[in-house]
Amino acid sequence: MIEAVNLVKRYGPHTAVDHANFRIERGEIVGFLGPNGAGKSTTMNILTGYLSSTEGTVTVDGLDILDHPIAAKKKIGYLPENPPLYPEMTVSEYLGFVGEIKKVPAKDKADRMGKVMEIVGVTDVAGRLIRNLSKGYKQRVGLAQAMIGDPEILILDEPTAGLDPKQILEIRDLITRLGEDHTIILSSHILPEVSAVCRRVLIINQGVIVADDTPQNLARRLLGGSHILLRLDTNGEAAAEVLGKVAGVSGHELREPQEPGTVELVIEAAPETDIRRDVFRAFAAADIPILMMRALDMSLEEIFLHVTTKEEDTKQ
Repeated sequence: MIEAVNLVKRYGPHTAVDHANFRIERGEIVGFLGPNGAGKSTTMNILTGYLSSTEGTVTVDGLDILDHPIAAKKKIGYLPENPPLYPEMTVSEYLGFVGEIKKVPAKDKADRMGKVMEIVGVTDVAGRLIRNLSKGYKQRVGLAQAMIGDPEILILDEPTAGLDPKQILEIRDLITRLGEDHTIILSSHILPEVSAVCRRVLIINQGVIVADDTPQNLARRLLGGSHILLRLDTNGEAAAEVLGKVAGVSGHELREPQEPGTVELVIEAAPETDIRRDVFRAFAAADIPILMMRALDMSLEEIFLHVTTKEEDTKQ
């Protein structure tokens, strides 16, 4: 649906994007992450055609965005971090204006505006001046302008920046619903939000794509195997004796116990190996109660810090 090949952007001696390669398929919701100054916004601006690349190509549904700018841009709706709103206009006036810019046919414009306002939840403020709206409603109007041309792709740069927790949840739910009918690229510094919405993440650091996969697969690769966290009503020696008899356990590590009289440990197995049933049966046979058992994964925050810090250490 949208593909970047050997994408480079230089500003004099500074390389903001360094040979980035990725492809986003139709219907995907992809989180695009990176530290400040990593090249994230520059890449998003190139994808939308707002900036040209120094080298490389961007194609949108097979159309080169530089060779076929109008046709390619019709397929994209863009919400920048600061929505391009006109505070002296009402919501309906503004969306009508954007519809004209995006060449929505006059016979379809009223119907399209009505549908978009209903989807993003601004119908009840259609006649109000944008300057009098809350931050949350302004973000919704920004989303509406991105959607007014009926694009197949939505590129959203920090769509929940500056919102309160309730507004963040509302926008998150809205993005999830939009993902049913659109391809979405979402940039955000709120990593739990990305985890909740996106099925795949791209992480850029110092202009280089350093990770591209599902959060689950990235966690498995970085952890180096499958890990289970156990809390047992026993002592460390007894737990180690039982684990020594379980096939597939490659090691274990004791942790600080969270309850008096218990032992807490992390069990390691080979990648893609589920040993929970064997572990359960082994401790049941030994009459040792399992108080807690859960798969141990890295959070997206831990993955982000790991790959960006590792890349910085490598370049020093």
